[in-house]
Amino acid sequence: SKRLQSGCGIPQYCCVSYLEGICSSCLQMVLIPAGQFLMGTDNPGIPQDGEGPQRRVHLDAFYMDIHEVRNLDFQKFVNATGYVTEAEKFGDSFVFEGLLSEKIKSEISQAVAAAPWWLPVKGANWKHPEGPDSHIADRLEHPVLHVSWNDAMAYCLWAGKRLPTEAEWEYACRGGLQDRLFPWGNKLNPKGQHYANLWQGQFPKENTGEDGYVKTSPVMSFPVNGYGLYDMVGNAWEWTADWWNVHHATDELHNPTGPATGRDRVKKGGSYMCHKSYCYRYRCAARSQNTPDSSSSNLGFRCISKKGL
Repeated sequence: SKRLQSGCGIPQYCCVSYLEGICSSCLQMVLIPAGQFLMGTDNPGIPQDGEGPQRRVHLDAFYMDIHEVRNLDFQKFVNATGYVTEAEKFGDSFVFEGLLSEKIKSEISQAVAAAPWWLPVKGANWKHPEGPDSHIADRLEHPVLHVSWNDAMAYCLWAGKRLPTEAEWEYACRGGLQDRLFPWGNKLNPKGQHYANLWQGQFPKENTGEDGYVKTSPVMSFPVNGYGLYDMVGNAWEWTADWWNVHHATDELHNPTGPATGRDRVKKGGSYMCHKSYCYRYRCAARSQNTPDSSSSNLGFRCISKKGL
């Protein structure tokens, strides 16, 4: 990979461009240094998610995309390969009710029993995030949505990268800070400033948009963490490589890759729909899961690479 020292706004880190000649505006990466950290927490916000126990993890260095994969990036992948996402094959995908037009809502007869604000929308996919009457023409800089774990893997393979393990993701999310709630510290809004695209108001009926957004925001809209990464919490959930498991030992680990098998894959970081009253998962240690073929209007991904290291 070609190393760039400028153009990323983060001169203290080395940026990496990839697929030269294909990417007109290259998705840059930063070097995440080798090191150790405390993964998980002994004070879980959502105990049933297996956030604990806290354990020491050692990781080798890697490069990580500075932001979530955008619609623009995914569009280049699809244009180059003809790839068809699983949501497009299935014919529908899950969309948050509050984003839908009355016309689309009137055509839906079922919802998710445990979370009735999630509706299966025919024709919803990465190109039409809220169904057939929506588009991404004005959202090319937003994170791509409605991508399954399998779709994310296909993009990573094309880009010569891979998904981060849960440990790599959490280490990068923490940005060099030890045992903090968020990538920037323990206060959600230091000095009244918003550091992530989250839900303000009463979920699910009222989103005041105090942070400037009621759905996804363009990548790089909020401050970076200590490693120069944007939107590690909030905006869109991010797939990781690991199978889901809620039982962890306290053993010290080196480059862990999670369970060998499973049913669901781990996602991290929370989204614009997260609020402390409903989905307090915008903490570094928080985690959740979906089946590998799942897709929704708040789930995306970013890639990592060890090339050149």
